[in-house]
Amino acid sequence: MEEKCGWETGPNRVQHETFLKAVLDMLLEKAVFDGTNRKNKLVEWQEPEELKQKMSLAVREEGMTHGELFALMQQVVKYSVKTGHPYFINQLYSGLDVYGLVGQWVTDALNPSVYTYEVAPVFTLMEIEVLSAMASLVGFEQHDGLFSPGGSISNMYGMLLARYRTFPEIKSKGCSELGRLVALTSIDAHYSLKKAAMTLGLGSDNLVLVNTDAVGRMDVNHLKHCIEEEKKKKSTIIMVCATAGTTVLGAYDPVAAIADVCEKEGIWLHVDAAWGGGALISPALRHKIRGIHRADSVTWNPHKLLVAPQQCSVFLTRHPGLLKACNSASAAYLFQKDKFYNTSYDTGDQHLQCGRRADVLKFWAMWKAKGTSGLAQHMERVFSLAEEFAGMVSRRGRGWRLLQIPECTNVCFWYLPSALHDVPAAVLQGTLTTPADHQHFKRVSAVAPRLKERMVREGRMMITYQPLRGRPNFFRLVLQSSQVTSRDLEYFINTIEELAQNSQE
Repeated sequence: MEEKCGWETGPNRVQHETFLKAVLDMLLEKAVFDGTNRKNKLVEWQEPEELKQKMSLAVREEGMTHGELFALMQQVVKYSVKTGHPYFINQLYSGLDVYGLVGQWVTDALNPSVYTYEVAPVFTLMEIEVLSAMASLVGFEQHDGLFSPGGSISNMYGMLLARYRTFPEIKSKGCSELGRLVALTSIDAHYSLKKAAMTLGLGSDNLVLVNTDAVGRMDVNHLKHCIEEEKKKKSTIIMVCATAGTTVLGAYDPVAAIADVCEKEGIWLHVDAAWGGGALISPALRHKIRGIHRADSVTWNPHKLLVAPQQCSVFLTRHPGLLKACNSASAAYLFQKDKFYNTSYDTGDQHLQCGRRADVLKFWAMWKAKGTSGLAQHMERVFSLAEEFAGMVSRRGRGWRLLQIPECTNVCFWYLPSALHDVPAAVLQGTLTTPADHQHFKRVSAVAPRLKERMVREGRMMITYQPLRGRPNFFRLVLQSSQVTSRDLEYFINTIEELAQNSQE
């Protein structure tokens, strides 16, 4: 591969076939198989300045050979985090689904943009089918929906439609004369709600945060109180957002009770099920989101618990036509009225975007390959793993403290080295009454960052940590890959203990 890379676009069999096959073979070997092998590190950690020195990152005036470019692709894989590795349990995405990967590769080879039927006939029909199936699982009798670039944007669509439903004139006249618009969500809701309020002109101060109960679920009585307070202020409440699977604790808000309140008050109910929505696909788990069919709109990310490749996010609403009414701009160069086919399949005008990836194919491929029953088995497996790991933490001994029994697959816990075994439980809950309590709090908070650094530098595992509402840093292990086994759970426990022991030596 010593020939120079060409400047012309388009594949040429003579010029490119050897290079492309080499890259694909390398990806299969190093990213797909080696990258998910427990015997291998999940990351070859480098400090930023070291990584800059090892990789030729700067672009330059002249091009390079295929061999040089291939070597760079090898480095990209070598130094990237292998998020499909069973020991990557760090964020709300992990695992590598073979059928989803195939869908991703086919999508990229075809490079479609889904806005009219004429340029994306297969993907247009595929989206309609998948959105209909997902809406049926939610329980919507009628629906509209779309694929969006992530759960944050899907949540913004919910607020956007809620605002439009309340004030349709805002589309043309703006919001300068509408007074104070507010939305309500829980204190544990995803930060994308704050960003949506900032983006859509409500302002972050007008996202009212509702208290939660002891396990992180929205307090419905406090929701009612907040609504009454906003009425006294003459605010216009455009939306309440419930969360089905909060980011940290994995709590499921009581959607049915929240729906009772919203229906009584005439308020749009959006459910952010980006994380926990996968439970809907399993008859054994869907009770966790009882009442979701009463929502006006729903966010659901298959790239989270269902392990579709990034990114794959869906927004659904039970109000057909509202997306187009809210978002349409009727661009004549795309959405002509005199086309030779049924233009009702030209769905692009209901999106905020014009150009849009065909994120549907990877999830469709997974669903076709496994069937609904296979996806349900996957979901039941990861929920069972979370229950198993929580039990292991509870039984392990004095150094392990479970924060709470998990509702989703988020298992939150403290690991306390031997010197901290006698830390009072009140300190872990953030109740500090003596100087000794404050010192204990500081020492407990330092444990997780220290162990996280060691595990990442050694490439052994990745698990995240955070404080929450006055509590010291705790670990949050999130399970979504059904490749994980009971032996892996034991590995996580043993590795944390070993890293802690080594850090004391």
